[in-house]
Amino acid sequence: MPISHIPLVDDDPIFLASLAAALRQSRYRVTTAEHFDTALNVLESTDKPDILEADIVMPRSIDGVALARMARLRHPKVAAVFITGHNMSELEQMAFGPVLRKLIEPAQLIAAMEVEHARRAGETSPSSPARAAQARE
Repeated sequence: MPISHIPLVDDDPIFLASLAAALRQSRYRVTTAEHFDTALNVLESTDKPDILEADIVMPRSIDGVALARMARLRHPKVAAVFITGHNMSELEQMAFGPVLRKLIEPAQLIAAMEVEHARRAGETSPSSPARAAQARE
């Protein structure tokens, strides 16, 4: 299933705008948010996300890992890719998706996004091996 909606969350408005433009140029539909409040509004809308891309460290906000957990509560099938310009190994260890370092090339992000979306779709598929193992337990 192709990716149809990407909430992109980052507190750096210049980085956010440039990355969103590159993704849109590659024909992805992107909704941007500079703060978790805005991101939560997007996540609570009827426009379900396929993959969340979130900055891990956002001052005056919750971190991207917590935001992704909130996204999964609302949309269990959503995949996540994390972006950071900081060395925060404890947060990176809690991330449940790829962690990319700023400044990244859009092609790097798109590749990670496609792989993670496919991996997550396989995990949540009713016929996936992980689901079959859960059903047997």
